[in-house]
Amino acid sequence: MGKPSGFMEIAREVPSRRPAAERVNDWFEVYQPFPDDAARQQGARCMDCGVPFCHTGCPLNNIIPDWNDMVYRDRWQQAIRRLHATNNFPEFTGRVCPAPCEASCVLGINEPPVSIKAIERTIIDHAWQQGWIKPEPPPVKTGKSVAIVGSGPAGLAAAQQLARAGHSVTVFEKSDRIGGLLRYGIPDFKMEKRHIDLRTRQMEAEGVIFQTNAHVGANVSIDELRSSFDAILLAGGAEHPRDLPIPGRDLKGIHFAMDFLPMNNKRNAGDKIPPAEWISASGKNVVIIGGGDTGADCLGTSHRHKAASIRQIEIMPMPPADRAGATPWPMWPLMLRTESSHEEGGERIWATTATRFLGDSSGNVKAIETVQVGPAPKFEPIKGTEQQIPADLVLLAMGFLGPVRGGMIDQLGVTLDQRGNVATDENYMSSVEGVFAAGDMRRGQSLVVWAIAEGRKAARGIDQLLMGLSRLPE
Repeated sequence: MGKPSGFMEIAREVPSRRPAAERVNDWFEVYQPFPDDAARQQGARCMDCGVPFCHTGCPLNNIIPDWNDMVYRDRWQQAIRRLHATNNFPEFTGRVCPAPCEASCVLGINEPPVSIKAIERTIIDHAWQQGWIKPEPPPVKTGKSVAIVGSGPAGLAAAQQLARAGHSVTVFEKSDRIGGLLRYGIPDFKMEKRHIDLRTRQMEAEGVIFQTNAHVGANVSIDELRSSFDAILLAGGAEHPRDLPIPGRDLKGIHFAMDFLPMNNKRNAGDKIPPAEWISASGKNVVIIGGGDTGADCLGTSHRHKAASIRQIEIMPMPPADRAGATPWPMWPLMLRTESSHEEGGERIWATTATRFLGDSSGNVKAIETVQVGPAPKFEPIKGTEQQIPADLVLLAMGFLGPVRGGMIDQLGVTLDQRGNVATDENYMSSVEGVFAAGDMRRGQSLVVWAIAEGRKAARGIDQLLMGLSRLPE
């Protein structure tokens, strides 16, 4: 715990966001650094709660009270060691995790919870600045080899764990850079890509081999992997987007969010995008269909493109301002969340669905016909609420339906579960001997923190198969 009376004396504080009028003109992270002294003060708020429910809220089972106390006592090197004991990449989760740990903080029953996420980010940023994070190559190699398909958070976590266990690890990434969704799904204003680059350099020094432009099932054959490696981990994510098959869907100017966002990240990285391929929101009336994190990412990106107007449509009703009674502590609360992108502008339209896209004589989308709907699960249209919304660019951000079918999945012949994800046993092995799965490819669309947790657990399962036992932590 921190200071015994800290939670009664110190108010909750979190990192401030840069002014909206400033940040919409660049792609740098929206949050300002959190001073070490502020983190120490927040660590002091961690109370002697007896049973730390924050452990159960965190998919990684981070030992949160310990490193809160270490920060409070200015023991930063101990704090990063304890944080790294359960989380390979706190610089990722400290930026993009929605912090379910805070939702289950005991102090949060009747007071603002401990600023766990801010403390986590400050610990890891402090550790990088001080040069405490070094490569940790294994003292002995096992002679076993593992192929990991996908370099998102699940694949990277598994790769680091397995390399440190002494296995030879090769990560195959179909894109031109390492990082998966971290690289090409999350905008730079939420997480700058230098954090991924730091980790990949560390992992290369630990022996991990990265192969980019290596699309398994296309230009890299499954047979090659099966014959060259002792085990394979499928960590390719859930990339099959949910479509909206309504009249006018074939009009020009309607795109999936994951066609829009990666292209922008590539351009920010210095790539030249041909004008004919570039999807721009500049000067356009933008409509985003989907009110989740991906929709918010499209919103913030459109702000930075200088869109003429932006509306975000969500089929669910507007959540309450505070925790809903149906989701009591320590559950993840149903409540209205205002992301940085929402602060920057745009209109949020609730309990509404699109019924038709309308176009001009050239085949370009010009408007969306919508109607308000009743509550879930029927979402019945409410007569008399129909309207048309101007739209020059429509971005579909309605979630994902699991891994992309065909290619690698079909060639391996792995069994899928009822949701279309790769089915595994308790050790994360699929129906095919020696082929494992983790992250969104196994559990469906989820959080970065869940992906890291899954990668670690899959690494333990692989290590156990190869060695007969495993000393890797879950």
